Amino acid sequence: MSWTEAFIIAVVEGITEFLPVSSTGHMIITEKILGLQSSEFTNLFIINIQLGAILSVVVLYWKRFFKNLKFYYILFVAFLPAAVFGLLLGDYIDILLESVTVVAVSLIIGGVFLLFADKLFAKTSENQNIGYKKALFIGFFQVLAMIPGVSRSAATIIGGMSQKLTRKTAAEFSFFLAVPTMFAATLYKLYKNHEALNADNIDILIFGNIVAFIVAMLAIKFFINFLTKYGFKLFGYYRILIGAAILILLASGVDLKIN
Repeated sequence: MSWTEAFIIAVVEGITEFLPVSSTGHMIITEKILGLQSSEFTNLFIINIQLGAILSVVVLYWKRFFKNLKFYYILFVAFLPAAVFGLLLGDYIDILLESVTVVAVSLIIGGVFLLFADKLFAKTSENQNIGYKKALFIGFFQVLAMIPGVSRSAATIIGGMSQKLTRKTAAEFSFFLAVPTMFAATLYKLYKNHEALNADNIDILIFGNIVAFIVAMLAIKFFINFLTKYGFKLFGYYRILIGAAILILLASGVDLKIN
């Protein structure tokens, strides 16, 4: 992986991590467009730079992260389902990461759902506090995002809205939950693929995290404002368009398989 390729993938990650369009799916597609060969390091890179993007949440919402211990307990409860299923299904998830078809189908299905999400979850509660029960429920929604193309942010935001949270409150909790989730995913991936790191590519990995962090800082503010004003519909159309385009290319005989 060259520095330019790392930069492009990191920018894609920073932009899409907090949008309900699947950052992993977009990075897999970008990897193919760039002509990158799938390897232990490229798979590690795709997972690891998500941590760089997620750390922007800690910077932007640092007061919330130092508010009280209960905040961390609630995040831990929400994180548990993904931790359990991630350990049980880790190898299967790695196989799914190789499939552009899975990404395309997931984008379309998720996109159709987003077209109706605002109406389905229009009712909100006056109580916007997130307790352990709501946190656990949102955590199970996050498990769906293990399928490439589903989108972790979309799944957790919808999970929050199903608990009568406003779009803004659900989105912010989705951001917070991403911190322990991606930190754990990164450590697990580094543990499994530490042999893929060497003196040459560790610099590229650090560089990718820095780029993703900077771009994500800008994307978070945009997404919160856009989601609050306009909802999910535009993202739904975008997902369907991209997913359909990929399937049409595959049906036309274009080789989109990740080697």
